Amino acid sequence: MSSQNQKVAVITGASQGIGAALVEAYRKIGYAVVATSRGIDPSHDTGVLTVQGDIADPTTAERVIAGGLERFGRIDTLINNAGVFIAKPFTDYTQDDYASVTGVNLTGFFRITQLAIEQMLHQGAGHIVNITTSLVDNADSNVTSVLASLTKGGLQSATKALAIEYATRGVRTNAVSPGLIKTPMHAVEAHEALAGLHPVGRMGEPGDIVDAVIYLENASFVTGEILHVDGGMSAGH
Repeated sequence: MSSQNQKVAVITGASQGIGAALVEAYRKIGYAVVATSRGIDPSHDTGVLTVQGDIADPTTAERVIAGGLERFGRIDTLINNAGVFIAKPFTDYTQDDYASVTGVNLTGFFRITQLAIEQMLHQGAGHIVNITTSLVDNADSNVTSVLASLTKGGLQSATKALAIEYATRGVRTNAVSPGLIKTPMHAVEAHEALAGLHPVGRMGEPGDIVDAVIYLENASFVTGEILHVDGGMSAGH
C-alpha cells in the first residue's frame, strides 16, 4: 500500500513498448502506477496496480480510475498512450478498421480523461498527457494514414481545448507527438525503411518519448503544448 502523499499515474496501453517504459519511469520517480491494457499481467510490485481491459469500452475506464482510487487514494497524472495505427489507402479502410481505430484512439481517451479530470479537480491539481503522432502535422506520401490523422488529430486539438478549459484550476494538459518508435507495433524488418522517413535518419526509442513525458510532468508552466519528438519530421523533409 502507498501513503496518501505518494503521487499516482494512470497509464493506458501499458503492457509493452512506450507504455511499459512509462510505467518503469514513473515508478523510478516515486509515483505509484495504475497500468492498463487488454493483455497486461499482474505486477509483483505493490506500487503498480494492473487492470486488464479494452480501453475502447467505457467500463474499463471506470474500473481503472475506481481501482486506482481504492488502492492509492488519488490520481495525479493520466497518460493516454493506448493507440491503434492502421496504414491503408483511404478507400481501403473497412468499417471494422474505423471502429477499431476510433474506439481506442478517441473513445478510449474520452471516458478515462473525464473521470481523471473530475478527480484532479477534486484534488486541485493534475496532469494529462496525450500521445499523438507526428503524421497529424506532417502528412507523408509514404504513409497513408487518414484514420491516424482523424483520431490523433482530434486528440491534439482536444489537448489544447482541455488545457485552456482547466488552466485556472490546476489541471495541465499536454501532448507528445512521436515519429516512428521502435516498439512491437513495427516489425524489425521494416525498421530500416522507417528510419529513412525521419530527417535524422533513425527511428526513435521508447526512452525518447519517456524523456519528453517526464519533462512535461515537471514543467509546471507548460500546458497546451504539443511536443514533437519525431527526428525532425514535423519540420520538413
